[in-house]
Amino acid sequence: MEQLSMFDGKNAWSPLASRVRPQTLAEFVGQTHLLGPGCVLRGLIERDQITSMIFWGPPGVGKTTLARIIAGHTHAEFIDFSAVTSGIKEIRAVMEQAEQNRRMGMKTILFIDEIHRFNKAQQDAFLPYVERGSIILIGATTENPSFEINSALLSRCRVFVLKALSQDEIQKLLSHVLTHPAGFGGQTIHMTKRQLEAIASFANGDARTALNTLEMVILNGTLDRSGAVTVTDEALTQCISRRSLLYDKKGEEHYNLISALHKSMRNSDPDAAVYWLARMLEAGEDPLYIARRLIRFASEDVGLADGRALSLAVSAYQACHFIGMPECNVNLSQTVLYLSLAPKSNSAYVAYETAKEDAKERLAEPVPLQIRNAPTGLMRELHYGEGYVYAHDTSEKVAAMDCLPDSLKDRIYYRPVRQGEETALSDKLEAIRRWKKEQKKPGEDS
Repeated sequence: MEQLSMFDGKNAWSPLASRVRPQTLAEFVGQTHLLGPGCVLRGLIERDQITSMIFWGPPGVGKTTLARIIAGHTHAEFIDFSAVTSGIKEIRAVMEQAEQNRRMGMKTILFIDEIHRFNKAQQDAFLPYVERGSIILIGATTENPSFEINSALLSRCRVFVLKALSQDEIQKLLSHVLTHPAGFGGQTIHMTKRQLEAIASFANGDARTALNTLEMVILNGTLDRSGAVTVTDEALTQCISRRSLLYDKKGEEHYNLISALHKSMRNSDPDAAVYWLARMLEAGEDPLYIARRLIRFASEDVGLADGRALSLAVSAYQACHFIGMPECNVNLSQTVLYLSLAPKSNSAYVAYETAKEDAKERLAEPVPLQIRNAPTGLMRELHYGEGYVYAHDTSEKVAAMDCLPDSLKDRIYYRPVRQGEETALSDKLEAIRRWKKEQKKPGEDS
């Protein structure tokens, strides 16, 4: 059966990513939150106590590699199964084999790559075998399991979230491959650290993309009489099909560009903002990263001056997730232009930062009795909820009671600006604060 041929010997013509695939946890790069010392998944693998699980993460982060490492540690029969090329017939054949193994006292681990590609009926076919323990299912998916995996099957699996590799992790991987016997350890390769950083940046957290790009640039490098290969910036640019940002070790240019985008929008300069957006996207920046920064900007710099800004930014993120590059560039462009021209207010940001300082200094301040919950008789005896006024019962729809701790009474954090929609909010808040002050009895603290 083709699914059982996963341990065929490595051939010279195999892709670089296949030739240098890690065989042990010690060789595996990334996912330290799962595989670091004392982490749950590492312990399960080392003790050979694998249960059914789903690996969820973006492409090229090690889902298949991790499954094959498990295969090397386990005493179970390991079957590699593809949701792309297999149907119900193939599923039944594998399940029959697994059932025979169970009767003979042998465990079967079934690894399904791209499990989200199976339809409901195909996923249902695995359920009774997982329940009986005939198979230990390991599924790999790039899609959210909550939406793509049947709830009955998902409830019997533990989900492990794999993260995109950091630029430092990918650079470590590339440097290792240059000396790896199955990589380029037998050749002399001249590459600059800056070129490795450019490949790591271009890969955007995807180890497979990084390795494929490295292989391509070396194959297209300049070969001298001694057999040494020199990689030029020109060859690198051609191989990645776009001009690399050539970030330095700390990604300074990366942060310079996102800063330029943010500050151009803050300064209501749509032309500059869309230029910096294009610079980032055409250099290979993750559109979801940009979309996340726009969500932050919508609250930090536009805020209540335009309540639609946050919704639009969140919608842009969803659009980027749904359709990806290059189509989502126009979604980001629309949002960047809107945010650039929106009225600006940082009052939400300032309010939180000011309140945060008080909160950090006064973490033990008691909640005022009048706004405490009082579900029991004892709490009521202790005056919990005493003096509480239900705002909806008042004609003004607001009560004069204090809701801050006594030590912070009358402290003001939110100071609206008179921009856009926040102008009306400013007027309303001013009236509320004036009314509350008028309700206070003579001699009461102001």
